[in-house]
Amino acid sequence: MQVKIHYLFISFDTNLYHLNNKQSAAVQHIHGPLLVLAGAGSGKTSVITQKIAHLMNNCGYKPHHIAAITFTNKAAREMKERVIKLLDGQNSRGLIVATFHNLGLNFIRKEIAHLPLRENFSIFDAQDCLALLKELTPAEIAGDKSRLMEIQTQISSWKNDMVAPHHAMAVSKDALQREAAHLYERYQRHLHAYNAVDFDDLIRLPVDLLQKNEAVRERWQKKIRYLLVDEYQDTNSSQYLMVKLLVGLRSKLTVVGDDDQSIYSWRGAKPENLSLLKQDFPDLEVIKLEQNYRSSGRILKVANQVIDHNPHLFEKKLWSEHDYGEPIRVLELDNEEEESARITSEIITEQFQGKASYGDFAVLYRGNHQSRIIEQALMTRGIPYAISGGTSFFARAEVKDMLAYLRLVSNHDDDNALLRVVNVPRREIGPGTLETLGKFAQELQCSLFAAAKSEHLKGILSTRRWNFLNQFCTFIEAIPELIETQGLENSLQHMLHQMDYQAWLMETSASEKTAEFRWRNVQDLMGWIVNMQTDSEGQPQELAVIVNKMMLRDRLERQEEEEETDEVQLMTLHSAKGLEFNQVYLVGMEEELLPHKSSIEEDQIDEERRLAYVGITRAKKKLTFSMAKNRKRYGEWYQCQPSRFIEEMPEEDLVWEGAHSLPITEEQRQEKNKAQIANLRLMLKNKKKD
Repeated sequence: MQVKIHYLFISFDTNLYHLNNKQSAAVQHIHGPLLVLAGAGSGKTSVITQKIAHLMNNCGYKPHHIAAITFTNKAAREMKERVIKLLDGQNSRGLIVATFHNLGLNFIRKEIAHLPLRENFSIFDAQDCLALLKELTPAEIAGDKSRLMEIQTQISSWKNDMVAPHHAMAVSKDALQREAAHLYERYQRHLHAYNAVDFDDLIRLPVDLLQKNEAVRERWQKKIRYLLVDEYQDTNSSQYLMVKLLVGLRSKLTVVGDDDQSIYSWRGAKPENLSLLKQDFPDLEVIKLEQNYRSSGRILKVANQVIDHNPHLFEKKLWSEHDYGEPIRVLELDNEEEESARITSEIITEQFQGKASYGDFAVLYRGNHQSRIIEQALMTRGIPYAISGGTSFFARAEVKDMLAYLRLVSNHDDDNALLRVVNVPRREIGPGTLETLGKFAQELQCSLFAAAKSEHLKGILSTRRWNFLNQFCTFIEAIPELIETQGLENSLQHMLHQMDYQAWLMETSASEKTAEFRWRNVQDLMGWIVNMQTDSEGQPQELAVIVNKMMLRDRLERQEEEEETDEVQLMTLHSAKGLEFNQVYLVGMEEELLPHKSSIEEDQIDEERRLAYVGITRAKKKLTFSMAKNRKRYGEWYQCQPSRFIEEMPEEDLVWEGAHSLPITEEQRQEKNKAQIANLRLMLKNKKKD
């Protein structure tokens, strides 16, 4: 026994030699609930991955008894890869590393017998849900997209707070909420009839079942014997309840979070969930990770001083063993064109002089609308760049429509595909017809398409409604036969012509130009599908195989976007969370931009300050703020005031360039001349390429 203890100690020490004392303490604490308060850049992912390995290597936990939850697929994938590497070939089968929504989906599939769903249920994305709400609302609301989206957000908020449809009216506080409450009941009824769930249901349904069914709750608590949760400050009410119910009285739990980086209140995140932990788990231990491995001391000093103006659940101060670093610059320019030109020139100069590569730079901003003029400046100078959060080709509505049609042609039992396109373009097959069809399919325990083909449906629907539905099914059934006789290319064009999809785009698009752009996307997709009729070895491929490959193509596209390339990164402050860059430009440091005007009016300055804090702590070596004295909004020029967050920073660490700056030195003048020469050479080089 002594030999075994000695062996375990050596194994543990070898794994943790590169962790600091606080990180090691967090990894070793396994006998009760633990909150790891992890500041920006403090190595929280190492703590989670090392702890999973420690639980398996040294504490007797089997991989299938451990679950780690995070918020993005990318984070989950990277976390699991790091754990597998730490295990060095040991078996990790059964280990759960997933997002909340993936865990919820897995739960629903395993416990479907206890839920009001059938096998092969559909998952509606935000676009599908908005389309359903539009069908359920009167014309005057359906035509007001912003109002419809407010209703969608309110329903989502109720689901996150576990408010059932029949309780929504009782908690409604104004006309919009009462309108949303009325729609909520109809919306949920139709989802049930369609055998479908939305993203919020992936958490709501498991939580509801765990609360009500003791046997299911005990089974999952025995299955997950240790739970780890990353980015805990981003959890909403239903996610917090899921964690609490899965952990139970055993309280074997580690959560990692930072209230100073809670920036998602608009999607239901509640940083106060951190404070609830102490209430629900009286034995909670708190370990603070304050050593930052990313940024210079000066950047951290500025970050600390800004965030100190917020109230705190837990006090902490970031510090670093890195050098104090360069002064933080504040660029004050005349307008946004000058702001973009200045940033572009500086990037060119540093890259030309070999001081930095394009990939070292990130330009961060509060809102997506700020990227346009920066993008234009970079494009004009031939600087490679990437914008995070752009719409994928396969996420466009017209592309999703076409793929749904082809999925249904290939597989008549694809309920989600049928629901997407049965009334696109309009065929007078409304939500009432589909609700009846859904209930009938539930009775027959078959797909919606099979139910629509049943002779017994004639006696349930009116003749007119049945005819519309039957015409749609006949149209779908005719396409495979057409492909056999006319070939794939001709059949696809015939399908588009028959449904008059181009006219539908003209009718539903904001402008003729937008409709033409969307029609080109459809034609591009059809061209790709035709070109995929044979595989790389010249063998013919069935339409079903081609469609499945096209559905996977978006995932591959996203993975390629995640690969590191030598490009300037443009992104919002929300998108930048979790990332780091050698040099950061935080643009638009002005009142009514950061902090945003709506947040000022709604007295939500604390979250805006946390956004600024997130932006500051993305920088490793150099940080530059920029602001314009004048900025155009909605076609009008406005005078701008510096952001209050600039005033909260230590003056001795800022160097102003602009109205507040000192006269230019000879050295600065020479650097400016070099930059102009570099710009000229780059322009000549790009001209030769053209």
